[in-house]
Amino acid sequence: MKKLIIPKNIITVNEQNTILTNHAIEIEHNLITKIGEVSEFNLANYKDNIFNFPNLTLIPGFVQTHVHLCQTMFRGLAEDMELLDWLQKKIFPFENSHNKASLKLSAQLGIHELQKGGTTTILDMGTIRFEEEIFDELNKSKMRAIAGKCMMDINDLYPSFIESTEDSLKVSYELAKEFHNTAEGRIKYGFAPRFVLSCTEQLLKETKELMMDFPGSMYHTHSSENESEVEVVRQMHNMENIEYFSHIDILGDHTVLAHGIHVNEKEIGLLKSSQTRISHCPSSNLKLGSGIADIPRYLKENISVSLGADGAPCNNNLSQFTEMRLASLIQKPRYSPTEMDALTVFRLATIEGAKALNLQNEIGSVEVGKKADLVLLDLEKPNQTLIEENIYSTIIYSANSENVSEVMIDGEWVVIKGESVIYDENEIYKKGKTELTELLNRAKLN
Repeated sequence: MKKLIIPKNIITVNEQNTILTNHAIEIEHNLITKIGEVSEFNLANYKDNIFNFPNLTLIPGFVQTHVHLCQTMFRGLAEDMELLDWLQKKIFPFENSHNKASLKLSAQLGIHELQKGGTTTILDMGTIRFEEEIFDELNKSKMRAIAGKCMMDINDLYPSFIESTEDSLKVSYELAKEFHNTAEGRIKYGFAPRFVLSCTEQLLKETKELMMDFPGSMYHTHSSENESEVEVVRQMHNMENIEYFSHIDILGDHTVLAHGIHVNEKEIGLLKSSQTRISHCPSSNLKLGSGIADIPRYLKENISVSLGADGAPCNNNLSQFTEMRLASLIQKPRYSPTEMDALTVFRLATIEGAKALNLQNEIGSVEVGKKADLVLLDLEKPNQTLIEENIYSTIIYSANSENVSEVMIDGEWVVIKGESVIYDENEIYKKGKTELTELLNRAKLN
């Protein structure tokens, strides 16, 4: 049955950045089949499937290109630390202590928060074991995702959290065969070697070869996040981080590098020439004291940039609104108040995220033929401007997850009137506390 959505206005994020009023969107199955003035539609044809939102603004769903669902449970447990200490003393021991039940709850908590905040697509990096639990939750929750197990075959920071090169490659391949392009293409596989410090050259190179066997998959890793990390990479390989990635031929238009803060001129050239994607995570970069990526320079060089929240322990929320606001504000003292304007940042959070994942023909804007991944915002709340002068700045500088009213993914509602139709919030929070307590006990034993 076709659905008809009639909002107050529509922010399309098309090539012309068109904003429509007095328009409706027709949806059949999971696709947008028509956008036109309300008068063009015969309302009798839609019966009980007319959704009239006269006070809500419709936007494309947010796309986050770097998330760790496996870490959601650890929010607030790794505070005020530098990256390598954060990993060694907290995150690696915690991830190593996950069992199936705790990982499932961590994924549920993360997906629930993301969807309520208007995020409809993610690129997720899991942990070493039990990745099937994350895929199960992605499927049940209707989330659109590219996801994969974390791959680590060396680990001087926490030696017990490791796998063999052979097992890492084998399990990743088997998971990709099972889950890539499932749920009518809504779920895809993303190969995820963690970073140079936890991966042998063999693992990094052979993972790229595996990825080539799965059209539409991605290569997802961390790079150049922290000065200490970059120095260790230099000691290991006598090269800069991105220079090393280029040397072993893993850059490209299906590679997403999270962070990309500490880079030199040569590396910028390599990113540009290879069409490698950068996922900018401003909250995480600030909280861990890692630095500020030169995003305006990347954009000037036509390097793909998108946004991600990273993990809850280094953020401490998964809101795209937070990332958008900070992505704009942190560049202004260095450049000027006009840099990273609200429209530019809004596009990074939507269509540029889709482009980074090579999904721009399916999602990222509100256009006929694209998937019905849509969010309706209530911008008539006390935290909003009384007179709307620039709707992009209203969203970027004033809005937050509380302004999200309805969320649709693949033509199905997952949030209605601000509440999830997938998860019982109180139940997963209560179960999450129980699972976390047991996990922390296991971590002490480890």
